[in-house]
Amino acid sequence: MTARTPYIGRFAPSPTGPLHFGSLVAAMASYLDAKAHHGLWLVRIEDVDGARNVAGADEHILASLQRCGMHWDGDVTWQTQRYPLYERALAQLGDLVYPCGCSRREIADSQINHVGHHTQALVYPGICRDGLAPGKVGRALRVKVPLAPHCVLSFDDRWAGRYSQDLTADVGDFIIRRADGYWAYQLAVVVDDGAQGITDIVRGADLLDSTPRQLYLQQVLGLPQPSYLHVPVVVNAAGDKMSKQTGAQAFDTGADPLVLLREAMLPAARFLGLEIQAETIDAFWRAATPAWAQLLQTLPRQA
Repeated sequence: MTARTPYIGRFAPSPTGPLHFGSLVAAMASYLDAKAHHGLWLVRIEDVDGARNVAGADEHILASLQRCGMHWDGDVTWQTQRYPLYERALAQLGDLVYPCGCSRREIADSQINHVGHHTQALVYPGICRDGLAPGKVGRALRVKVPLAPHCVLSFDDRWAGRYSQDLTADVGDFIIRRADGYWAYQLAVVVDDGAQGITDIVRGADLLDSTPRQLYLQQVLGLPQPSYLHVPVVVNAAGDKMSKQTGAQAFDTGADPLVLLREAMLPAARFLGLEIQAETIDAFWRAATPAWAQLLQTLPRQA
């Protein structure tokens, strides 16, 4: 670590169900990174998407972390308790924010008309940037991305190495409050990380391409840029990211702790490249923390 200390990391699950094996991998990596750097490890429940929340899932998640020996520092926070912070950030963005009345279908159709075929990702073409068309109602809120010169953002990921994205060409103006009224992940996560003083973010590589949007918001909101480390994501037999949407099952079924160690924690460590020999959960962490520190020496960049 550099002088940018103390280290403050976090694990921020969504309460859409119990943690699955892929979630365990992300939690373990963030916990080990905090412990290897003698830092703090916070837990934040990202529950702003009320339509997807499952009653009791947050308590199940917290219980599973504790059963695995992952003990957080300070109090757990819930995003639904932090709406005033998001409102203040929205006000701070000022004229960069505008209402958008476009549906996903309209955005997709505009890209077909422009390039002649569907692109892999929907790039917002700025239809409502200069005002809503007659008869169109603003539903979502978007933040403007610079058009000229293009907004190209880069950062050094501690696992993946150098990553760059042309935010103007590849994303366009992006949503910070959704049409259903819920705060968008991009704004909420940036505001929360800034408010909690997060210095290091360790999470799954599925969030790698959303990081430039967060860097942009950090810049316009005057927030510091954390260090990032994106670990590989776990995929199922079909090659899809393991998630609740693809039927991933809970890794914690309430079994004996030694079964939890053998069937979940040791395999998660192996996925991260750690070969740990341990007969108890406490022994696992005693061995895994220095093993993670050693693994870090092989990665492209150290913060």
